[in-house]
Amino acid sequence: MKKLAIIGASYLQVPLILKAKEMGLETHVFAWQLGDEGERIADRFYPISIVEKEEIAERCAEIGIDGVCSIASDLAAITVNYVANRLGLTGNSLECTKKSTNKHIMRLAFEANGDPSPKSIIVNSAEDITEAGLRFPIIIKPSDRSGSRGIMKLESLCGAENAIKLAKEQSFADEAVAEEFVEGKEYSIEGISYRGTHHILTVTEKFTTGAPNFIETGHLQPADLPGDITDKIRKVVIHALDSLEIENGASHSEIKINSMGEIYLIEIGGRMGGDEIGSDLVPLTIGYDYIKAVIQIAMGEKPELNTAPNGTVAAVRFFLDEMDDKAFTRLRKNDPCMLVRYEKTGSDLLPVKDSSSRHGMFIFAGKDRERIREYLPCM
Repeated sequence: MKKLAIIGASYLQVPLILKAKEMGLETHVFAWQLGDEGERIADRFYPISIVEKEEIAERCAEIGIDGVCSIASDLAAITVNYVANRLGLTGNSLECTKKSTNKHIMRLAFEANGDPSPKSIIVNSAEDITEAGLRFPIIIKPSDRSGSRGIMKLESLCGAENAIKLAKEQSFADEAVAEEFVEGKEYSIEGISYRGTHHILTVTEKFTTGAPNFIETGHLQPADLPGDITDKIRKVVIHALDSLEIENGASHSEIKINSMGEIYLIEIGGRMGGDEIGSDLVPLTIGYDYIKAVIQIAMGEKPELNTAPNGTVAAVRFFLDEMDDKAFTRLRKNDPCMLVRYEKTGSDLLPVKDSSSRHGMFIFAGKDRERIREYLPCM
């Protein structure tokens, strides 16, 4: 039986573990022991933190794994590519890992290759912002985190020191980035790459709380965009994937489109999108087994690439407050057949500070786009 190493054991990795087992692979899961579901369902679990990449590589060599992967985690992607490079398995280069997991290095790569991207600097004080001549409003965020952690929008220097402090506290590298804020509607793009050839799967419309923290409140797929804009997005994203040297596996690109139709790259991760986008929405709307493709590539196999929109519109909405509860109640009462699945976790009494502290989600799908929109947030 072939062996697949999976980095991480949280709920994010559960669909990956289950799919690998379904494919007849022996799953070897590495993560800090926290009692997560992935620990219980793995064939073999190793209580090693995902940041201990050298130790994980040594254990993988001893086990004789045939592939290594993870989904929806930038931090896990670092270890995935390190192990793949150490053991001669399919993955992305270490240089690609730097570019696709550090927002400042990513911006430098975009700038060097002519990709449309906002001006960005590493910042340690408010004076750095002034000296760089950044135009307000700006965004302060950690250089190496996802899930809306440590993000703050500023209209002036007022509050800059606190925003920088928060971002650095959330950063694994103790680094904060300041970048010019781009006005426009947010979208994300799911892709799959194999040996340097990129395939854009679909575009997703994003909903957030807006300023100052931009916590994601929902996603709608596929995005309702004109064909010429979709074609332009594909060209911009594929060029940017080359700039980051992403060659193998999933990619999750985040963009904004302003009122003039101009596209700006916000960031790109060399991994599948989280928030149930890759694991649930993609299969619902284009009938594509995204997770299976990720595993196939990790195992050195060419993935299946047959995709086609099937007329289904799918969405996910997250529980943040009573408005989300009310939308969920209306959906169950008026359109129960559209409900795909839901999870209610945590306590409604706890404040939502970032994506990880949301209280759960519900996924719904159907053929009527406007009907689906009725149950999505306004922003």
